[in-house]
Amino acid sequence: MHGTTKLAAAASAFAAAALVASPASAGAAKEKCYGIALAGKNGCHAGPGTSCAGTSTIDYQGNAWKYVAKGSCVKKGGTLAPHAGNAPPSPQ
Repeated sequence: MHGTTKLAAAASAFAAAALVASPASAGAAKEKCYGIALAGKNGCHAGPGTSCAGTSTIDYQGNAWKYVAKGSCVKKGGTLAPHAGNAPPSPQ
């Protein structure tokens, strides 16, 4: 390979590695949003009987959360704190 070709290949490999290592949302602010996760799609610890991500047992479980963009939780019908029940969210 010529020097220019090697340099271009190295730059392409570096750019691809950077994309894999840093997802688009890495710098975005997030918040925990309770009551919007579907069964098995929660973040971590959804109350008694669960241990971590993916362990919620029912849709919209009030003590199960998932990360959403900061400021969007209430708009999606969720809450910023755990709550009783599992009613479907009512987007605002």
